[in-house]
Amino acid sequence: MGTDLHELLRSLRVWDPEVTDLPELDRAAAPAEPLPLFTRWFAEAVAAGQPEPHTMSLATADAGGLPDVRIVMLHGADADGWSFASHAHSRKGGHLAARPYAALVFYWSVLGRQVRVRGPVGTAPAEEAQADLHARSTGALAAALTGRQSEVLGSPEELARASEAAWERARREQDAPAPSWTLYRLRPDEVEFFQGDALRRHTRLRYRRSSGQDWTRELLWP
Repeated sequence: MGTDLHELLRSLRVWDPEVTDLPELDRAAAPAEPLPLFTRWFAEAVAAGQPEPHTMSLATADAGGLPDVRIVMLHGADADGWSFASHAHSRKGGHLAARPYAALVFYWSVLGRQVRVRGPVGTAPAEEAQADLHARSTGALAAALTGRQSEVLGSPEELARASEAAWERARREQDAPAPSWTLYRLRPDEVEFFQGDALRRHTRLRYRRSSGQDWTRELLWP
């Protein structure tokens, strides 16, 4: 007997109090710009045991405006923007070359929180991208050296051979270059902090860049 998707969906709960804490978001105490609040929320998600809090959804659009989304890893967030990396020839790389604008979403279920970020995307200098790659694990370097991301794969055996060669090189040459590896930086125009509430009176605090480095803060209806 097959699984009934709708029955399964109705059986699930969001923010079960046994595993989720819903703290309040005090707008009056929020900083003047979003990065310090993001840093604090990220640290609180880690402390609360959120699995893989550094993963995020990355939404891009192709040259024709058709959207796409995938999960990637945050490489950093500072005054230069929120950083992630990929091959320039990957699907996301092609999208960003054609339309250098993107959106990010973090979801930390253990605290009922989301952070949404969107803005223009630029690239870091090549030496910074390589330094970022070489500061990561051997597996990350091996994956980057395997390359051909988003191309059609002929067979699993072809991937296995390329991956094995890449792992051997990564172990032997820990500073091996991956020329197409690109470090992207999203400089936000808008950052929204969503704090869930058990009575569905969710708090949505949006920061909008008004001019230069100044930010406007405002609440949104949930």
